[in-house]
Amino acid sequence: MEPIKLYKYRWIVLSTLMFITMMAQVQWLTHAPIARAAEVYYHGRFNPLSFFNIDFLASSYMIFYLIMCIPASYFIDRYGIVKGVGLGAILMAAGGAIKGFSGNSFTLVLTGQILFAIAQPFVINAPTAVAARWFPVKERAIATGMATLAQYIGILIAMVVTPMLIVSSPTDPAYGNGIGSMVRIYGIVTIAASVAALLLLKEKPASPPSAEPYVRVDFSSGLKHIFKLRDMWIIVILFTIGLGIFNAVNSMIDSIADYLDIDDSNGMLGGMMLIGGIIGAVIIPILSDLYKRRKLFLVICVVGMVPGIAGIVFAPHLTGGFGVNPAAAHTVALVSSFILGFFVMSAGPIGFQYAAEVSAPAHESTSQGLLLWVGQLSGMIMVTGMSMYNKTFLPAFMISFVILISIAAILIFFIKESAMIKAEKER
Repeated sequence: MEPIKLYKYRWIVLSTLMFITMMAQVQWLTHAPIARAAEVYYHGRFNPLSFFNIDFLASSYMIFYLIMCIPASYFIDRYGIVKGVGLGAILMAAGGAIKGFSGNSFTLVLTGQILFAIAQPFVINAPTAVAARWFPVKERAIATGMATLAQYIGILIAMVVTPMLIVSSPTDPAYGNGIGSMVRIYGIVTIAASVAALLLLKEKPASPPSAEPYVRVDFSSGLKHIFKLRDMWIIVILFTIGLGIFNAVNSMIDSIADYLDIDDSNGMLGGMMLIGGIIGAVIIPILSDLYKRRKLFLVICVVGMVPGIAGIVFAPHLTGGFGVNPAAAHTVALVSSFILGFFVMSAGPIGFQYAAEVSAPAHESTSQGLLLWVGQLSGMIMVTGMSMYNKTFLPAFMISFVILISIAAILIFFIKESAMIKAEKER
């Protein structure tokens, strides 16, 4: 058996992955918080009624993720982290150059965005693979949590910083100006992140970081193995429900504010969800590694989602009825958004790491890619349903979220603790 050794370089590898992950998410939502200003800026340069419009810039990520998720996981499994993430980095560098230096052309911005959408799975499917190769079992939830945290930071930057970089007041005659320079800044930083990934990522350390042997089967055998495991079926169901609901609520937050009869023009509902998620993604994985428990913290996270989503859905009723006390409804909704974000976004890295451990010898990127894929698919289905809402139908649709999360909270008790983390605890 090879000697076990931890290398400080593992933190450079993780930081590099975090950097490129963050920029992938920034590029995803660059135009989302300034969609109306972008329509004005690109006026006459594209047909807003076309399928390829401003909204497609964000939705392209979801569409291409469903197409590219499995091929990206296969590529990472077959050729390794350096080539897998490296391919994503090359595509992102090309997308950053095209989108960043042609910001006045919607056609070229769209071209760059499609390259980013294709590249994203090669980056965000890699964290558990990096954790398994570079980190001991007792640090892997932290490593996965930090890589996941980078996604949330990227979303927050896109939502908060982007409007600051342009003329975002509709009453200003220069409304929309600055978009070209904004995408150029993001393009340059993205190219820097891509170059860093190509230069600094390494496949694995010279000596293994953990006592358990690193043995993995081929992609198809790993996928077959995953579908034979009862615990993985439960985790897949949980991600289909939890991640799908989170994606749907986050995407339809403005319609939810309308349902609550509150003014959320400052974006606080979505902001509180992200803030809660960022805090949770730091705290919960640290506790999971510290106490060497996966199931316990997954139970806490999934059960904690119930009051979060219920508070959002029933906020008007908890405060006296529709329109009676909108200020109180807003407060309840804000607190509930924070709770939902804290638990659902911290459940992500713990769930990814749990799946990687229980599904071995399947590759880590296979299990993580599968969980992200089902959450993305269910989220798109839920968004489609919610988008056909009215104030009578939307509450009934969202009540189903409470029921689904409650079912998930029951199912989570039936999984078994990860044998790998139990062995680490015994050591």
